[in-house]
Amino acid sequence: MPASATSAVDKALDLIETVAGSDRPLRLSEIAERLGMHRATAYRVLLDLVRRGWILRLNEHYLPGPAILRLSRSAAANSLAGVARPVLERLAAETDMMVNLQVLAADRSRVIDVVRPDRLAMISDLRDELLPVHRFAGPLALVAALGHEARAPYLLPAEADGHPLDGDGGLLADLDRAERKGVALQRGRNQRFIASISRVVTATDGAPVCALTVVGPDAEFDGDRLPELERRLQAAVERLRAGLSELTERHPRRTGDA
Repeated sequence: MPASATSAVDKALDLIETVAGSDRPLRLSEIAERLGMHRATAYRVLLDLVRRGWILRLNEHYLPGPAILRLSRSAAANSLAGVARPVLERLAAETDMMVNLQVLAADRSRVIDVVRPDRLAMISDLRDELLPVHRFAGPLALVAALGHEARAPYLLPAEADGHPLDGDGGLLADLDRAERKGVALQRGRNQRFIASISRVVTATDGAPVCALTVVGPDAEFDGDRLPELERRLQAAVERLRAGLSELTERHPRRTGDA
């Protein structure tokens, strides 16, 4: 690390540049070693960068986050979006539905990639939009995968919008239902006649990494169609989880890594 790089901003930028410039996902010990930074310091700054979306933590590895991707698509090949893109394309082809990829932001989820069939061009793809948990299946699935205390910031937009938290039709019940079933379903809540279903890809510690969401006309979620969509969505989640595992396991753990 350059001698002048002593401020919090310098440390954060050094960490971002190191992760984004690497040809593979890095562990904490590797990042600290490359920068000549104490591991405790690197870890503390990385926590903030993960929270702000500049860095994505996947198990013990760190990858470019959605904030970096919005600025530079050159990072996509070694990122969540790069690994997920073929999965999104296949799921969209199998279902003839729009499919998107979402990650958690400060109090909502953010759509970081979308595949939309031509027949659904009338449905907004919401790319780069922030979505509140009470109106969309993606954030509902992601927040349901969090611990109850960690859910608190995501409830605030619902409260501000006047959406009930308690009761059978409240947001807390929706979250518990999504947690129990492992899948979130929203029908007509954000836009009439539009439905969405979402599942989460989790890290080995159970933390949500991202969500895959299928979006389409509400009428096409009826009858036997909904179980079929759930099966195909689950298979896509497993493919993405395997792809992310391969991305990190491609580089075996070294002694002393963390």
